[in-house]
Amino acid sequence: MNILSIQSAVAYGHVGNSAAVFPLQRIGVDVMPVYTVNFSNHTGYGAWRGPMISPDDVREVITGVEERGVLGEVDVILSGYQGGEGIAAVILDAVARVKAANPAAVYACDPVMGNAKSGCFVAPAIPDLLRDRVVPAADIITPNQFELGYLTGTEPADLDSTLASVDAARAMGPRTVLVTSVERPDRPADTIEMLAVDDEGAWIVRTPLHPLKANGSGDVTAALFTAHYRTTGSAAEALARTTSSVWDLLRLTHESGRRELQLVEAQEFYAHPRMQFEVTQVR
Repeated sequence: MNILSIQSAVAYGHVGNSAAVFPLQRIGVDVMPVYTVNFSNHTGYGAWRGPMISPDDVREVITGVEERGVLGEVDVILSGYQGGEGIAAVILDAVARVKAANPAAVYACDPVMGNAKSGCFVAPAIPDLLRDRVVPAADIITPNQFELGYLTGTEPADLDSTLASVDAARAMGPRTVLVTSVERPDRPADTIEMLAVDDEGAWIVRTPLHPLKANGSGDVTAALFTAHYRTTGSAAEALARTTSSVWDLLRLTHESGRRELQLVEAQEFYAHPRMQFEVTQVR
């Protein structure tokens, strides 16, 4: 499998492509990373250095890849956090170019906007841009519960309302939706869930909640789910594999006492997920 991944990059730590590329490579995926920023570290530290790459320069990199005659070999276009407004047009143009070269290719979008605790933390124009232009062009989206609500103008909470929100999101264009960080009011304490829905059904998985904030874990989740789903064609299988791998990544990170994901240390859990959590069909 070949993935064209258009995301941020950092020198220290693991977010964006700096989180997604290695786990994908460890499961046998060839990745073409295209950077939208090249920062010293993620912005959660409050201070960082390095450039935001202009949309024109990002487009030039993709054009250079196209000139090698390999866009027809791309199976998946993956995008995550979009720092500036202009990147969306570049990504959509790349999706169109790839699909023209390979009609079987799919676009997987992680519509990063924010979360329930912090609210939106992207530029003010980004959420509407994602909702109105980017998500309708995607085949797979991986929002958290907060982002799902914004995209659909709904308030997902319990299972029924979250499924209804997913249906509204699927009506916008994408056929497959992975909802990360599902926090149902009736779930057991100190647990969290993920929900995957496609044309074949809906599946949910519950895990213990690690008490840490792990920047980049959503990027790993979106990357692994997309790759497993593309390989197996099964949302349930992709959900089980991704949940197992990411939970062990977060476990190792928590045990380390460090702020950054222990991405390399967890590599065996990408290649050989323990499949320790039960996936339940809910529709």
